Amino acid sequence: MTSISSVELNYLVFRYLQESGFTHAAFSLGYEAGINKCPIDGNLVPPGALITFVQKGLQYLEMEANLSNSDTDVDEDFSFLQPMDLITKDVYELRRMVKEKRRNLRKDRDKEFEREHERERKRGRDKGRQEREKGYGNGKDREGKVNEEKAKLEDGSSNKEMAIDQENQLNDKSQENGNCSDNAMPNLHGPVDLPMAMPQLNPEFSSSDVTILEGHTSEVCACAWSPAGSLLASGSGDSTARIWTITDKASRSHNGPANVLVLKHVKGKTNEKSKDVTTLDWNGEGMLLATGSYDGQARIWSKDGELKTTLSKHKGPIFSLKWNKKGDYLLTGSCDKTAIVWDVKSGECKQQFESHSGPTLDVDWRNNVSFATSSTDNMIYVFKVDETHPIKTFAGHQGEVNCVKWDPTGSLLASCSDDTTAKIWSMKQESYIHDFKEHSKEIYTIRWSPTGPGTNNPNHPLVLASASFDSTVKIWDVELGKCLYSLNGHRDPVYSVAFSPNGEYLASGSLDKSLQVWSLKEGKIVKTYAGNGGIFEVCWNKEGDKIAGCFSNNTVCVLDFRM
Repeated sequence: MTSISSVELNYLVFRYLQESGFTHAAFSLGYEAGINKCPIDGNLVPPGALITFVQKGLQYLEMEANLSNSDTDVDEDFSFLQPMDLITKDVYELRRMVKEKRRNLRKDRDKEFEREHERERKRGRDKGRQEREKGYGNGKDREGKVNEEKAKLEDGSSNKEMAIDQENQLNDKSQENGNCSDNAMPNLHGPVDLPMAMPQLNPEFSSSDVTILEGHTSEVCACAWSPAGSLLASGSGDSTARIWTITDKASRSHNGPANVLVLKHVKGKTNEKSKDVTTLDWNGEGMLLATGSYDGQARIWSKDGELKTTLSKHKGPIFSLKWNKKGDYLLTGSCDKTAIVWDVKSGECKQQFESHSGPTLDVDWRNNVSFATSSTDNMIYVFKVDETHPIKTFAGHQGEVNCVKWDPTGSLLASCSDDTTAKIWSMKQESYIHDFKEHSKEIYTIRWSPTGPGTNNPNHPLVLASASFDSTVKIWDVELGKCLYSLNGHRDPVYSVAFSPNGEYLASGSLDKSLQVWSLKEGKIVKTYAGNGGIFEVCWNKEGDKIAGCFSNNTVCVLDFRM
């Protein structure tokens, strides 16, 4: 008899967690179970394998319970047993239950047969009377049916009119909400809950504005535009990163532009789960690309695709990675609970920071020598290079802290968590300044707008965007501590948001396979794109005329944006 090994079962559970969006749990299981050493070829395991396996097991138990030597007739559907029966009882108990239920079913059928027989006798006794009244009865029946059908038609027409009236009312409300004011972020008294706009209000990107980049052989989980030039980097579960050259003359076919550099993170075959490219970041000059991998190594590549340095010290997958503005340090955060500052010139570890008690989920520089880290331990620490202990500790979240981001001036720190809140912190005080609680599920990521004092858009107010598993994106006024807009354009968890360089638009990507572009002046969708896979990240180029999105169906999509 074929049996399943613990290694195979661990891999199936790992894949189930990944496919269900339980990213952190998948990483933890993969790390502790040594999935990276698993000999299973992930390409051969279809999506939903664990569910299929369990379903087949239940079906087998059900068939085994329904079939026996003494009772071989099987009903059309196995409706005698519930899933929990199959899981909690052995096959002998299941057979006993099936037999008992079949006996009861036969008794019910016998009783129904007797009742039907009695009804036949009654119909026989009344047949003569019914024949005598046949003429009158038929006329009455026909009249009744005509009236009944007429009533149905009238009722249907009334319902239809009611539905149209309700739709018009919704449209009026949607237009009122979507056009709150001509000023950016005008609502200071409470959030405007923006429903999904009607289809005609959501113009789709035309096919001539869409470029599909194909080449990756597994889901694409990260993408980033170079701050200099027309280069787009993408990272995938196929153990490669790719640098695409995107020009205005690029092919608009599904083959995408041919000019691509493949950055292999493993020699020989790809798709080794231990080599997943989990994160990537360009340096400020756009000359170097850093990638973080599931194997715990960070790598630095030239813009021409040449591997410059491999940084090895972490003992677990790297979840986040950032260059400082000066470009002399690279910061990495890992599942091994630490963060490391690397000296880029020497390729050596400058300092390792070990304050967290759980995996480090995100890191972000405050300036060239100071940075924040967040973890599954619910804590946020602020460190400074050459100092051993945190210079600031922020405690207040009641769940894993998924993301931390400093505002453009480095004075405020935003964080978001599985506890469904986003918080704003200041180095000047211990507790949070604001606690945003309007999301109903986990908040996966946050982004500051490139606006306000100290930015290229000083005349626009500084706001924060949060993306949640509740399928909404919310825009927050950090000065007043209030929600300005609740953007309800998605149907599934939102994994990524990105502001346009001028701060006037916001792109959002979701597992519902759609990428939406919102006008922050009007609080409504101005462009939409429906892809063929869930979206893990979206980003704008420096000019603000192109948006990239990476998809679970192994593709990267580039959208030309013009308003």
